[in-house]
Amino acid sequence: MITHPLHFWLGKLGVDSLPFVELIKDPNSSTVIGAVAAAIAIGGAVAALVLITWFGKWRSFWSEWLTTLDAKKIGIMYIVVALVMLIRAVIEAALMRTQQMLAVNQAGPLSPEHFGELFSTHGTIMIFFMAMPFLIGLINVVMPLQIGARDVKFPLLNAISLALTASGGALIMISLVIGKFSTGGWSGYPPFTEQAFNPGPGVDYWIWALTLSSIGNTLTGLNFAVTIYKMRAPGMTWFRVPLFTWTALCTSILMIFAMVPLTVATAMLALDRYAGFHFFTNAAGGNMMNYANLFWLFGHPEVYIVILPAFGVFSEVFSTFSGKRLYGYHSLVFATMAIAVLSFTVWLHHFFTMGQTADMNAVFGIATMLIGVPTGVKVYDWLLTMVRGRVRLTTPMLFSIMFMLTFVIGGLTGVILANPPVDFAVHNSLFLVAHFHNMLIPGTLFGMFAAYYVWFPKMFGFRLSERWGRISFWFWSFGFYLAFMPLYAIGLMGGMRRTVEWYEPAYLPWLIVAFVGALLITAGLISQMIQLWVSIRDRAELAVPAGDPWDGLSLEWSMSAPPPEYNYAVVPRVHDRDAFSWMKHHGTAYTAADEYEDIQIPKNSAVAPVIAVFAVLLGFALTWHIWWLTIVSLVGIWAAVIARSFYQDTEHTIPARQVREEHENWLQSLREIKAVTREQETTPANRGLAAEAV
Repeated sequence: MITHPLHFWLGKLGVDSLPFVELIKDPNSSTVIGAVAAAIAIGGAVAALVLITWFGKWRSFWSEWLTTLDAKKIGIMYIVVALVMLIRAVIEAALMRTQQMLAVNQAGPLSPEHFGELFSTHGTIMIFFMAMPFLIGLINVVMPLQIGARDVKFPLLNAISLALTASGGALIMISLVIGKFSTGGWSGYPPFTEQAFNPGPGVDYWIWALTLSSIGNTLTGLNFAVTIYKMRAPGMTWFRVPLFTWTALCTSILMIFAMVPLTVATAMLALDRYAGFHFFTNAAGGNMMNYANLFWLFGHPEVYIVILPAFGVFSEVFSTFSGKRLYGYHSLVFATMAIAVLSFTVWLHHFFTMGQTADMNAVFGIATMLIGVPTGVKVYDWLLTMVRGRVRLTTPMLFSIMFMLTFVIGGLTGVILANPPVDFAVHNSLFLVAHFHNMLIPGTLFGMFAAYYVWFPKMFGFRLSERWGRISFWFWSFGFYLAFMPLYAIGLMGGMRRTVEWYEPAYLPWLIVAFVGALLITAGLISQMIQLWVSIRDRAELAVPAGDPWDGLSLEWSMSAPPPEYNYAVVPRVHDRDAFSWMKHHGTAYTAADEYEDIQIPKNSAVAPVIAVFAVLLGFALTWHIWWLTIVSLVGIWAAVIARSFYQDTEHTIPARQVREEHENWLQSLREIKAVTREQETTPANRGLAAEAV
């Protein structure tokens, strides 16, 4: 019943929704931390607005970034979203490690509810708003360049996908300032997330953040798959497609099929909470296991959605920084496809303990172990790529080697967990948390870091500081082992995940080590921030305008850094799997074309930012039951889409004369640049022109 006169306008929103009010009412360490976090979020947003205003960049911010349909810039914005969310997730992880270290036979600084919010936001952010945006951004930047395309197939859809993902991320950041986030973990299992047990706004924030991002990711998968199928350069047969693009294709197909069950699950949970449908309420005719099956039908392919692109990155890194063709290319392609298919056959191993027959568990256990076979093929191929190569231990290579070592350990624990009796013994323990992080931090995060170092020069035209890159690598590596290896031990000793307070003193030494590891990881992240600042400061010294700083093999290294908006002055013809390497070897890498043509590229569009604004309002309104704003937001989104459908002038033409002039100017500039050997690639002498390897 509506009892407040402002209910129509504000829904469930009230003054008590602000963390500062909670601090005033009940001052303690947990509410202080909550209020400080909210202040940092508000301060960060205000600082960004002030800086843009101070430097007078609103016009360029709007015309060159927010409304752009250039896949490279959209990819960079995806990566910026991912890095911002990574900062929050790492801080939350450090807080959790602090809480668990201090809460042995006593209460820690965080309340149980606050701790529950932290592990829910940390998991949600790392999967949906760090790993996914990072890999999608990377594919946006690299894939069209690698296949010789000017853009993705559907540029506007690409921008809308980013808008939906960013809107979901914005909802999670808003939950830091207004209301609370879910305490139901990143998987949001009912019945705990049903209205009866969790009536606050937290679960609703989680539902709408995930729903928006999963719709955006499904559209992205369709866009990438069509692009790779239809827009490859002449001569690029399937077995001349670079490995990274192969992994992007398999990932896209996984996204198309795996995101739908997640969207269905969150929509059904929303109907349970908003309309009393009881899909997942056993006592009212529903079945909670339907949620478990839907979620993990998405959840296990999701593991490979975030890992396969990293496998593609490692393949490129091992090959490039060993100065060799990739060993076992065909087996790597087939292994990637096998992993993608098998990923849909193992979801039940996430709930061995939830009532299936022993035979059923055995089937899924065997299927899980089978994934180790194609993954092992990949590891051997990467090792053999390095054999007899001229290996350069640059920052991306260091991350890649550390990945291989660490991932094999994580994979072994995965095979152990695939055995149902063992899984029963360590179910829901910290052993599982250790295994999960053992796979995803090296398997995804280290891969994305390696990609960041490799392709940053292509995106911005200058290299990152190698010295600070190595410093961050050592912090991350030692930090990872110290933070997560102790969790295996605590798990085997009986320590359960998501525990806010311990009553077993034997855990304390392990918890202290894990806390030190969290500090080192935080230091690694700070080192990367310093690296970015130092690199921007020294960008003139680190500039690589010629575009090939690593003596690259594939087509993206054949153009200036950063590339022109249209990517290629002339669409290249591909003669070999390592297309650019072939061109350098045959002396055709840096030659002017006989003839240039006009190039059509999409005009900027305000549709995506408009949808982003209304999508955030829609999620916020649904969370707080502000129905008039819900209707306005829905009308706003669809009005933008319908208005765009009547707009016909969507492309502009770059005349052939301009294309020729820009291309020939770049070729002329190359004649003034001295080529460097691979041994000089981390020195100031590297201007992006590689000397032919001896």
